[in-house]
Amino acid sequence: MAEKASLRLEEVLRRPSTRLNLAAAQLTEAAIRRGEGRFSSTGAFSTTTGKYTGRSPKDKFIVEDDITRDSVAWGPVNVPFSEERFQNIYKMVLDYLEQHDELFVFDGYVGADPQHQMSLRVVNQYAWQNLFARQLFIRPSRAALETHKPEFTVIAVPGLKAIPERDGTNSEAFVVVSFKEKVVLIGGTAYAGEIKKSIFSVMNYLLPAQGVLPMHCSANVGQDGRTALFFGLSGTGKTTLSADPKRQLVGDDEHGWSTRGIFNLEGGCYAKCINLSREHEPQIWDAIQFGSVLENVVLDPLDHIADYNDGSLTENTRCAYPLDYIPGRVDPSMAGHPKAVVFLTADAFGVLPPISILEDEQIMYHFISGYTSKLAGTERGIKQPEATFSACFGEPFLPLSPLAYAKMLKDRVNEYGAKVYLINTGWSGGPYGVGERISLKYTRQMVTMALSGELDDVETRVDPIFGFKVPARCPGIPEEILDPRQTWADKAAYDAKARELAQAFQENFKNKYADLAPEVRKAGPIAG
Repeated sequence: MAEKASLRLEEVLRRPSTRLNLAAAQLTEAAIRRGEGRFSSTGAFSTTTGKYTGRSPKDKFIVEDDITRDSVAWGPVNVPFSEERFQNIYKMVLDYLEQHDELFVFDGYVGADPQHQMSLRVVNQYAWQNLFARQLFIRPSRAALETHKPEFTVIAVPGLKAIPERDGTNSEAFVVVSFKEKVVLIGGTAYAGEIKKSIFSVMNYLLPAQGVLPMHCSANVGQDGRTALFFGLSGTGKTTLSADPKRQLVGDDEHGWSTRGIFNLEGGCYAKCINLSREHEPQIWDAIQFGSVLENVVLDPLDHIADYNDGSLTENTRCAYPLDYIPGRVDPSMAGHPKAVVFLTADAFGVLPPISILEDEQIMYHFISGYTSKLAGTERGIKQPEATFSACFGEPFLPLSPLAYAKMLKDRVNEYGAKVYLINTGWSGGPYGVGERISLKYTRQMVTMALSGELDDVETRVDPIFGFKVPARCPGIPEEILDPRQTWADKAAYDAKARELAQAFQENFKNKYADLAPEVRKAGPIAG
């Protein structure tokens, strides 16, 4: 069946109406002609994605077969899907493709390092989604296209909706990955991030077998040649802090760390646009131009000027653009072993120091924790922040056990002598709603000091609850800011809130990581 499906796909794509490897301008023209969206005032293509404005993790599946049965960490993140059901959906997708004369195909690569590069094909129902794929993945030269043979294929058909009772899905949307057939099937959702993240999940499965640590992080390089990695969940500043005009960008979201150094998995960026400003993120602002793709950004109906403060469609407004649009980027997107690894958190409890130094088992503990605070966007009536934990700062994309990735990170850090920092971009002086968010100016200064190595030998104190080292002073930063307890008017209230967050850390680990070494468990905060 698999071979027949593959041959049938080739037949469909050989039709004269299939648009193969069009340029960005051609894809934009096709998207406009087909009524898929409109131009923004800066020339970017702007579209809306309807019901689905973000990833749909409950609709993601991995086919359980001889390859994956004993290697995937099955559970609520990696939900098994039978081979029979996959083949039924694959046939349904091919039937759907045959009904559409005009299809769009992009052939490219994932992974800037040729030694760990995977060839890729993306087949799209919509021209704008093919433009997205072209700008986000690595674009081959014309000569390379002549010999390009895809190792993995993504087929995205938003107009095809599943019937859960018949197809074994949870809703009309589906993202199904088969490592045996090397195919990703996406349907029922037009959110383009599913294309990007499904392939990231694929690389998270394949790269560790090659001795490469796949990472959900941004990366940049200073003029001194020092490479830095920034791990963090949405809203923590991962993209903002890596897009530093004084440093060269390697990539904003997905990387691999091999024995040769780090490399970007992608050829573009997928930045959040909510509350975007030229003042704070000039590189992203200027990248929103012709060839870029805006998703769910509200445009003025007359002049098509984007209102980045308008979250009426979603808080998850996005822009996709190629790395070429970032001046002074690293080309090719590879760099040396990092000297600094930064874990970012936006702590709405207001109790974590703005910068801390992690050592030994603390590195694994906080990498596995992947903590930040969830504020529910701009919903009314929010009273308490919610601690949220995402293993390795990217749990939805990890087919293997988080422990495997955490051990690889610790080994890499120890082997190449990287310093690891936890930086809080959240609140100080009180919790969310009482205190104030830590100044971006202060955060940038602390990041600069950490990345330059100027904090390597500073005097430190040990936080009595969270256990990590905190610099006693940092040039340009008020000393009381470095000790969050001193910024609270009510010290007893600080102590209670700190213990509350420490308890949340412990609850996250309780019964979740039975195979974790006792010394790593003990590296966490003390709730009592």
